[in-house]
Amino acid sequence: MELERAFSCPGTLTKLRNGPLGIYLDGFCAWLLDRGFSRKTIRLHLANVSHLNEHLNRQKAAADKLCATDVAEFFAAYPSWCRHRGPLKAHLLRVSHSIARFIEFLGERRLYIRSREAEIYQPLFDDYLAWMAHFQHAASGTLEIRAQYLATFLRWLGPNATSQGMATLTADDVEAFFLAYAQKVGGAARRSMQSALRTFFRFCLHQGYIHVPLDLAVPTLRTYKLATVPRGLTEAQAQKVLQGVNRKTCVGRRDYAILQLLFTYGVRGDQVRALRLEQIDWIREQILFEPSKHGKASLLPLTREVGESLLDYLQNSRATSSYPQVFLTMRAPYRPLPRSSSLAAIVARCIRAVDIDIPHRGAHVFRHAFATRMLQQGHPLKAVADVLGHRYLGTTFIYTKVDFNSLKQVALDWPEEVPR
Repeated sequence: MELERAFSCPGTLTKLRNGPLGIYLDGFCAWLLDRGFSRKTIRLHLANVSHLNEHLNRQKAAADKLCATDVAEFFAAYPSWCRHRGPLKAHLLRVSHSIARFIEFLGERRLYIRSREAEIYQPLFDDYLAWMAHFQHAASGTLEIRAQYLATFLRWLGPNATSQGMATLTADDVEAFFLAYAQKVGGAARRSMQSALRTFFRFCLHQGYIHVPLDLAVPTLRTYKLATVPRGLTEAQAQKVLQGVNRKTCVGRRDYAILQLLFTYGVRGDQVRALRLEQIDWIREQILFEPSKHGKASLLPLTREVGESLLDYLQNSRATSSYPQVFLTMRAPYRPLPRSSSLAAIVARCIRAVDIDIPHRGAHVFRHAFATRMLQQGHPLKAVADVLGHRYLGTTFIYTKVDFNSLKQVALDWPEEVPR
């Protein structure tokens, strides 16, 4: 059994295996071992989870699934009977961290119920995401964004967030929700909510849950696609960010390799996050980036700077793992960067470290800088679009507004004042 790999005391093993959660702790122990946790850390996590197990045993709770309510009730009661060394707040934080790991383990096995509302809308929610992936061929990043915004709407619907309840939804309800939501968020969130709602209502119409096209009821708020100038790093700023990374640390070697890819190729953050080991062809000196946002795949030369930064990270910093993705977290559990915001946070941290003050600090600032650099070097718009993976030139057209060399050629001289 897996618990014997972490504990040897028979009394401790018996205590862990008793109670409602005892049937899961061997699997939890194996899950932690597979993700690179040390045995010392595993023993700490299991000891902390045993407090929750003891509480549930006192409450005579069922063992089939753990509910968020159970966890909340535990933390409400635990401070009155817990024994600990040091400040109570620090102890509770450690216990909370261990239980969060345990919840993650249970969640992967559908043994954790987050809330009563989740039970109501989850079947409809899951069917929509499956429909998006199968019929719309949505990328994983798109599904992640759609899920985030649709969950907000379905929670607002409450008890009607079911396939049967959708029949009671009206165009006025849709408009009222969206206008109230739009007043509290910015333009990007409004557009994401628009897209999520419209595709969701098309799914419901396709499935027969509604009988009128409610996607037409989602208001359209006027925006101007070319009203702003792309905001990126200048060449000098990008070089300053790269030079500011401490490459003597494991984290620094990983971050530098990520920044080199963004700077050299102008790819999206999700493409870097999804990069797999087999997509780096060391023999032919090529690197392949999978398409993102319905764009095109990009097969590009592996430059010496990028190759050296990747080798430095892979040989000296990347944890041993069965995951095929190149970039992993630097602390156990070692796994791919979980979401787009994880990579954006890495870039933002590196930019802040060198005191560069720009409105946006995500991975896209390197993409904007790359496109601007190519245009200013005289590359045609079609070549820029191909490297960026754009299917349509219109997507790349916004960068012409920062192509100052071309703009100078078409600019008219300021007219001289003619005396009357």
